[in-house]
Order: sequence, then structure tokens, then C-alpha cells
Amino acid sequence: MAIENQETTVREIKTKNRRIMGAGGPEDDDNRWPPWLKPLLRENFFVHCKLHADSHKSECNMYCLDCMNGALCSLCLVHHKDHRAIQIRRSSYHDVIRVSEIQKVLDITGVQTYIINSARVVFLNQRPQPRPGKGVTNTCEVCLRSLLDSFRFCSLGCKIEGTSGNFPKKKRQSAAMASDSEESYSSSSHGREKSKVQSFTPSTPPPTSVNYRTAKRRKGIPHRSPMGGVLIGY
Repeated sequence: MAIENQETTVREIKTKNRRIMGAGGPEDDDNRWPPWLKPLLRENFFVHCKLHADSHKSECNMYCLDCMNGALCSLCLVHHKDHRAIQIRRSSYHDVIRVSEIQKVLDITGVQTYIINSARVVFLNQRPQPRPGKGVTNTCEVCLRSLLDSFRFCSLGCKIEGTSGNFPKKKRQSAAMASDSEESYSSSSHGREKSKVQSFTPSTPPPTSVNYRTAKRRKGIPHRSPMGGVLIGY
């Protein structure tokens, strides 16, 4: 009986260790990132603060990583003096954060950075691109946005989704194949339409000997009617 109990205890310990070390499940995906990251990406910034609506500095563009209680304005930071607060900025109606701030608290490896207003930033959420430009060899693994060859994701949100255990690995390949098939279908359709136009357009018949003689034949001498020179009196 003691041996059986010992084996049961060892099995339970191994199972718990496997869960802690990670097997690709949802619990492991949640533990991989800081608890403030996903709430940060879901937050709506650049709205007016309800507590300081009368102030001209009531725009909510700050976020406290320790409290995680929503977007804050600059006046709200008085209550977060000893907390980690970061500032969110805007670029083309999309939320960005400076690399110098976010890299202190988060690993942004694989996320493409951009230089905006002389500062290097990363985008918070994905920005889908309908179709990559011509000559593009690398795209975001989640939303297929055009990227430089040294990056995998276009935003922090795409990195979370793309590195998740539930993310389909063949999504990018299937999307690329769909894009290629669409382009091939478009080119083939254009070729068929072009052939139809050519088939309905009458071609110039080649010159024949009969047509050639008819075109070269001179007009004969005109003959007047027999009554042309007769005067009729009344």
C-alpha cells in the first residue's frame, strides 16, 4: 500500500510540474505575458477623463501598469506617484508607445519598430493590410501586413496572438496561397476578356485578286441619255 501511495504522489507532482513548465495550453499563454498587457491593448485612449472634464489636460493617454484601472489623464497621475505609468501616443489614428518605455517592462523581440517624430515606437494593436505591395517578401504572421525581413509581427497584439498555443500555424500559408490564387485568377480572367474582345473584332480581310482588279479598274466614259439634247416646245 505504501508503494502505491508513493507512486500516486509522484504522478501528481509530475502532472503539476508539466502544467507549470507549460504545454501550450491557455493557462500557459496567460502566464507568458505580464497581467497588464492584455488590458492595456483593450483600453480606449484619448478620451476625456470623467474626473477632470473641466481641465484642458483631461485627455486620457496614460496607463498605470500596477493598478490597471483604465486610461488616465495627466492629472490622475497624482495618485500614482510611485507606480509604473507609461504614455500612449497616436500615429495615423493608431495607438503607439515608445520603445524606450515599453522595452523596460516587456520583451518586444520580433515586433517591427517605426520612427515617428524622431522617436522609435511600436504599435499596440494590429493594422490589417488588404494586400501586400508588389515585391514584398515578408509579412506579419497574423494580419499579413508588410514588414521588413528581420521582423515577424507588426504590433504587440499580433505577437500575443501569433505566439499563442491556439494560433493556427498554417494561417499565414493559407492566406498567402489565397492571395496567389486570387492574382492568378485575375490575370487569367483578364486574358479571357482580352481574347473575347479580339474574337468579336472583325479583322481586315486580305487583299484578293478580284478586289485588287476592282479597285484598279478605271471608270468608263459616261453616256448621256438620248433625250438630253432635245428641246421640247409648248
